[in-house]
Amino acid sequence: MNKIKYIVVLLLVSLNFQFGFAQTDVAVGTDLEKSLMELFPKAEIKKIKNLDGYSESYQLILDQPLDHSHPERGTFKHFIYLSHLDVKKPMVIETEGYAARYVKNEVSSLLNANQLIVEYRFYGKSRPNPIPWEYLTNDQAIADYHSIVQKLKQLYSGKWISTGISKGGETTLIYKSKYPKDVDVAMPYVAPLIKTQEDPRTVEHYTSKVGTAECRANIVQFQRALLLNRTALLKEIKEHAAKEKMQFTELSIEEALEYGALEFPFSFWQWGANCADIPDTNSTAKELFDYFNKVVGISFYNDEQYYNLLPSYYQHMSELGYYGFDFTPVKDLLQVVKSTSNMRFAPKDVAINYNPKYIKKVRKFVERKGDKILYIYGGDDTWGACAPTPKRRLDALKMVLPGGSHSARVKDFPKEDQQKIMKTLERWLQ
Repeated sequence: MNKIKYIVVLLLVSLNFQFGFAQTDVAVGTDLEKSLMELFPKAEIKKIKNLDGYSESYQLILDQPLDHSHPERGTFKHFIYLSHLDVKKPMVIETEGYAARYVKNEVSSLLNANQLIVEYRFYGKSRPNPIPWEYLTNDQAIADYHSIVQKLKQLYSGKWISTGISKGGETTLIYKSKYPKDVDVAMPYVAPLIKTQEDPRTVEHYTSKVGTAECRANIVQFQRALLLNRTALLKEIKEHAAKEKMQFTELSIEEALEYGALEFPFSFWQWGANCADIPDTNSTAKELFDYFNKVVGISFYNDEQYYNLLPSYYQHMSELGYYGFDFTPVKDLLQVVKSTSNMRFAPKDVAINYNPKYIKKVRKFVERKGDKILYIYGGDDTWGACAPTPKRRLDALKMVLPGGSHSARVKDFPKEDQQKIMKTLERWLQ
């Protein structure tokens, strides 16, 4: 009798062990890589180095349709990066707005979640040459995300959370508006929803709504100092460009200086610069240049960056909208820049027609129907002037960090606000 009981116990232990292993493994009888090959049979799949805390990680190169409504029109190579913990844990999908950055994002760390980074179509490694501009639309990009998520949901059974930063955060909101059931929670960071090609709210923000009158006056004084010392500043830019091996053929250094001077107040508040650090009018040309380079970055205007950002400016000028420059403080000092628009940075060989209705529909959805969206903003960030305002009746949370910049993250908030954020996420993900 005791021998029979002993054998039964052994059998039960063995069955429990096998059952438990089957529940926690990627899929019964398969490993993760094999499961991915079954889901994406035409993809190039390669194991890559794990980010902190993950057990397996893969780069997938997909043959993504240029046009999801007409797959016969061709494909492009689309790069995505999967970091795995457990199929039952939450999955955080980062909706990149630009080239992919293979790093662990804050939401994945907060939730101890699997992570999926999807490079935006036609950026970074996912950029065809030449770019077929007619297929660089938000709807096509969102269809990329949707098709990937629908396949991976066959493998990952936990809750899904979308997140993104800046243009990536805007993509998070667009994705939520187009496919509201794809994810359980959306958590965009510093995401603008812009009204027009030159949204006046950004200029209003840095000319009257942020900082002190004294600080704003010092910013204008610095802008003028850059252009009043034009010859000496151009010399500094040339020397810096030679040292850093930068080329300025798409934009001349004269344009770079003037656009940079116009850009200065936007970048100053976007990145949380310190009013006390602004050089005074007695500063040397090198001191003026060094601070200008720290806040704006002259590399923003060199050939490499111009090329990298062509897709971004195409999208801003056609569907997303952008900001314009305020000529008021320096109009008498400008020699080469004639327009307040950023159209100068968009591709020259393609017709661009702005559609003001696109983002308006997205804003209408997230403000009126956008439940379970957790917004993170910096109070001083220029892009925060274009943030949506969800209706109070929605189950949504908008957190604004006082004095915060475009770099505002959950970790920067006071402890009680961090607890509020985490309790909200936990409630939504139950």
